[in-house]
Amino acid sequence: MKHSFWCGLGALLLAAPAQAQSLAGVWQGVETETGQPNEYWPAVLRLQKSKGTSLFGVLYEEVGGRPGISATFQMKGTQTGTNLRLEHGEKLNETGRTFGTYWCDGSITFTYDPALEKLTGHATYKPKGDCSVGTYTFYRIKLKSAATVPAGVESSIRVSGRNVLWYADADLKQPLVAGNTYRTKLTQTTTFYLKQGYYPTEQSPVVPITIQVTGKAPQTPPPPPVAAVPPDTARPAPAPAPIVSAKPAVLPTVLFQMGKPELLPESSPALDQLANELKGRPALKVRISGHADKVGEPEKNLVLSEQRAEAVKTYLVKAGIAAERISTIGYGDTRPLYPSPDVRNRRVEVEEMPQ
Repeated sequence: MKHSFWCGLGALLLAAPAQAQSLAGVWQGVETETGQPNEYWPAVLRLQKSKGTSLFGVLYEEVGGRPGISATFQMKGTQTGTNLRLEHGEKLNETGRTFGTYWCDGSITFTYDPALEKLTGHATYKPKGDCSVGTYTFYRIKLKSAATVPAGVESSIRVSGRNVLWYADADLKQPLVAGNTYRTKLTQTTTFYLKQGYYPTEQSPVVPITIQVTGKAPQTPPPPPVAAVPPDTARPAPAPAPIVSAKPAVLPTVLFQMGKPELLPESSPALDQLANELKGRPALKVRISGHADKVGEPEKNLVLSEQRAEAVKTYLVKAGIAAERISTIGYGDTRPLYPSPDVRNRRVEVEEMPQ
C-alpha cells in the first residue's frame, strides 16, 4: 500500500492452509480498508516453495486507478503449523515515485479458504507516518475438477478464482466463456488460458489449465446414403435472411478484443452482409447499439459499449454506407441477455429506425 505523503507498504504473515496444502502459486487481489476512504491497491502475490517449510516470492502492488504508480518487493518466510510469515526483503522496482510519497512495510495475517482458493489478510504496518492497517483479499486460479476427461463426452471443467475469463489461445484473442465452469466436449488434450477480472493489474497472470483426454470419441453411425440430385441451375441460391428489422437484432458473429473496441476478423461476414442490405435499401436508416458484460466498472463498460457501436459504424461507412444513415448508442452493462458474467452479453445489436 502506498500513501500520499505519509504512507507505505508491508511484509506478509499468512496462515498456512489446513493439511499443509501448498500456498505456492500466483494470487491476484486487492488491498483495502487502510483508513483512506475510497482508496484501493490492486496486487499480485507470487509464491514458490523453498527448502523445508520455507516460501519465497514477490509482491507487486499498484495504486488503484493509477497503474503507473507501483512497487515490487521480495518476500520470504517460513510456514509453522497453520501459519506462514513472509517478510519483505529488497524493493525490486518502483514506478511513479513523487516527492513526499513512499511504501509502508509490516506484516499481514491471512486465513486460507481451500474451497475458494482465497486468502483474506489483515495488515499491521510499522509506525511510519499514518501507516497503520489494511485488508488483503487474494484469489488464485486452480483446477477443481478432474484433470482427465473421456473423449467426446460433455464434461464440466471447474476452476477456482474470481471473475474468471477463459480463452482458447495464449494471446487472449479467442474468448470462450466467463465464470468458474466451462462445459465442453474434448476430443484431444487441450490447454485453456485463464485470467481473473478481479482487480486486474499490469502484471495480472495468464494461467494455463491443461485437460488430458483419454479414449476415443463415441462413433455415430453414418447417415444412410442419399441419392444424388442434379443441381437446379435455373434456380439461384436463396438469399441470406435479412438482418435489419424493427426490433433489435443481435449480430452474433460481431466480436471484439477483450476489454477493447477493436473488431475481430471473424466479424467481417456479418458486417458485409449488413452493408449489402443497406445498399439494397437506400432509404433505410439504422441504429447500432453496443452492450457490455458486468465485468469491470460500469462507467468504463458504458464508454466501451459506445466505442464498439462506433467501430461497427466506421466499418459500414468504409463499406460505402452514408454516415448519416447510421446512429449509435451504448448501454454499457445495463441490458444483459444472460446472467452475468457471460461473454454473450458483450454484443452489438442493429435495428431499423422509423422514417
